Amino acid sequence: MKKELCIRAFRSACQAYGMILHSDRGSQFTSSAFRKLLAQYGAVQSMSGTGRCYDNARMESFFATLKKEKLYRIRTERIPMTQVKSIVFRYIMTYYNRKRIYTANPGGLPPAMYRQAARGLAA
Repeated sequence: MKKELCIRAFRSACQAYGMILHSDRGSQFTSSAFRKLLAQYGAVQSMSGTGRCYDNARMESFFATLKKEKLYRIRTERIPMTQVKSIVFRYIMTYYNRKRIYTANPGGLPPAMYRQAARGLAA
């Protein structure tokens, strides 16, 4: 993964969400270009501790699932980046969040359904 990809992804996410970014200690995340960008946006950078692979285990697991269930099944190098983004977006928003059984949640509820159920209990 290149630092330019991280920079583009951060700019895109920063417009819609909060200002905390957690990553491992990869060179793309510790590069001066990326750190300057974070400072421009007033973002807080959070990094896993050295040798502490479990700090970001939930996201590592998610990306492994995304690759295994979707990306490794298609020839992403042969289709435009915009189409790959669309495929990933649809996978997350229509399948992963709404239909896929999620063993970390009680009853195996997908994330969106679990949030709805939790809100109902809190009301």
